[in-house]
Amino acid sequence: MSTRPVPPTHVDWLDSVPVLDDPILVAAFEGWNDAGDAASMALRHLVDRWDARPLAEIESELFYDFSSTRPLVTLDELHNRSLTWPNNLFSAARVPGASHDVVILVGLEPQLRWHTFCDEIIAVTNTLGVRCVLTLGALLADVPHTRPVEVYGATDDPVLMKSLDLSPSTYEGPTGITGVLSTLCRDAGIPTASFWAAVPSYVPGSPSPKAALSLVHRVCDVVGTSVSDTDLELATADYERQVDELLSEDDETAAYVAGLERAWDDRGPSQPAELGDDPRKLVTEVEKFLRENE
Repeated sequence: MSTRPVPPTHVDWLDSVPVLDDPILVAAFEGWNDAGDAASMALRHLVDRWDARPLAEIESELFYDFSSTRPLVTLDELHNRSLTWPNNLFSAARVPGASHDVVILVGLEPQLRWHTFCDEIIAVTNTLGVRCVLTLGALLADVPHTRPVEVYGATDDPVLMKSLDLSPSTYEGPTGITGVLSTLCRDAGIPTASFWAAVPSYVPGSPSPKAALSLVHRVCDVVGTSVSDTDLELATADYERQVDELLSEDDETAAYVAGLERAWDDRGPSQPAELGDDPRKLVTEVEKFLRENE
């Protein structure tokens, strides 16, 4: 017996619900899943390049501890005060040359009620007729910043596995909101795939436009289109230059990176560390160096 989709109850629609062409949802969340802000940066780039239209946002009241994730106070040019709350925004784009419309969700990993939070996302996907969900993330790994960024993809769906040339996920351990969302989408009958970019573990606090650029390319491959990415390319060149300057001031860290480069060149791209690993165990001294040289 079929059941009717449950409408979202904690979502504010900013516009009328559009009729989309066989849409795909792509989601990224700042926080634990987003080393170097690479995943959220990639999707904000696509929102801009595809001129995506804001559709809806998830109400923040139920899902955040505001003593940890505080709202921001801002003043406009007339000194009028306003509040900005943690934001999870859905936008929709008609992508030139693509066979599917794209819904983009950029947000912030919540602290509370993860199951309910994901149920709201699933309800929106049902309302919009989303055919599959892609989640983006970035993790710290033993990779050099001077080599191409690898994007690792996985899925439990046999159709996506074949069409996107992916492997099944074998990870077990602690997970973030992307892992929870992927599992609950699968349980709801929505095919899902996840893509992760590897960010050098010795620059954990720096935004990584290089990893964001690789995620942009991977999403475009899936959607079947391309975008202008000159700004990310320029930001990538500046990022590499700044990291090179930091390394030039510390021989020990430079030697560590040279070892990563040799290993990368000898065996090619390797699988990153397990997503559940605590990368701080690997880079305590390097983080101290980078903090002291900010």
